[in-house]
Amino acid sequence: MHAAIHRALVCCCAMLLALGSSNATARSDRVNLFPKLQAGQILTYRIAYHLSKQANTQSSVKWAQTPAAADVVIQGLLRLEVIGVQAQGPRSTIHARTSFEIFNAEGATPSQPSAQSPQGIAVEFTILPNGRIGEIKNFDALSPDQQQAWQQWASTFAAAAVFPSDGIKVAQKWRSEEVEKSPSPIAGLTWTRESTYLRNEPCRASQITIHGEVTDSLQAPETCAVVQTTAVLKQKSSSKNATPEDFKLHQLRTSGTASGNNQTLLFLSLQTGLLIRSSDRADQTMDVTIAKADDSNRVRYNIHAKSDAEIFRIANSPDNP
Repeated sequence: MHAAIHRALVCCCAMLLALGSSNATARSDRVNLFPKLQAGQILTYRIAYHLSKQANTQSSVKWAQTPAAADVVIQGLLRLEVIGVQAQGPRSTIHARTSFEIFNAEGATPSQPSAQSPQGIAVEFTILPNGRIGEIKNFDALSPDQQQAWQQWASTFAAAAVFPSDGIKVAQKWRSEEVEKSPSPIAGLTWTRESTYLRNEPCRASQITIHGEVTDSLQAPETCAVVQTTAVLKQKSSSKNATPEDFKLHQLRTSGTASGNNQTLLFLSLQTGLLIRSSDRADQTMDVTIAKADDSNRVRYNIHAKSDAEIFRIANSPDNP
C-alpha cells in the first residue's frame, strides 16, 4: 500500500514539475516592450509627415465656410530628454520633455501660410504605466503644424505601452477599443484596433546625411519586434441623428457618417522597448450635415483626408547635422 502511495506521489510531483516547466516556457516566449528609459537619457527622432485634405461645402446660407483644404509636408528633428522614471512593477511612470531641434513645414492652407516654425519650445509630459499621455505642459505654445507632428510622434512612441500587460509573443493577435476624443460633429465614434506581432528581425537606428537623407547608422544592429496595427473608425450613432451633446447645447442638429482606416507598422527594440522606426498610413472621410434644431439653415460638409507618416530614431552621431 505504501509503495503504491509513494509511486502516486512521485507521479504527481513529476506532473506538477512538467506543468511548471511548461508555464515557465510559455512566459519566456513573451516580451514586455514597455519603453525602458533612465533619467538623463537623451534620444532624437526624425519625423516626416504628409497630410492631404480635400473639402467641399453645399449650403444656401451666406455664413457657411468651406473647411480649409490642405497639402502639407512636415519634417523635423525632435529631441527627447528623460527627466525621471518611477518604476511600477514591470512598467514605469516616465516624465520627459521634448523640443524640436529642426522643423520645416512646406505647403499651405488658406488660413495658415507655409512657414518655418521656431524651434526650442519645450513640452513636458508624462507617460503613465497604462500607456496614457498626461500632464502635458506648454503644448499650446507650439504652432499647429508642430502640434500635429508632436501628437503623431507621441502616440507612436508610447504605442507599446498599451500592449497586453503580461507581454506578447510572436504571431499573437490582440484587439482594443478606444473612443475618439477629438471634437467632431459626429457622435459615437470609436476606434477598433487589431494588432499582430508579426516577427523579429534585425534593425538599427538611423542617421541623417548632410543632404538630409535618412540612412542606416554605423551602430551595431539589434533585434526588433515588428508589430502591425490596423485601426478602423466605427460610428455607433445613427446617421440620421448623430448630434453630439455640445452641438445640442447650441441648438444644432447633425446627421451623416464618418469612417477611417489607419495602418501602423512598428519596429521596437526587444532589448529596450524603444521605437526604432515606424510607418503610418491613414485614410479618413466625413460627410456631415449641420442644421438648426428646427432643420433650417442646413450646411453639408464632405471631407476626405489622407496622411503618411514615418518616424526614425536617429543615432547620437557627430554626422548628424
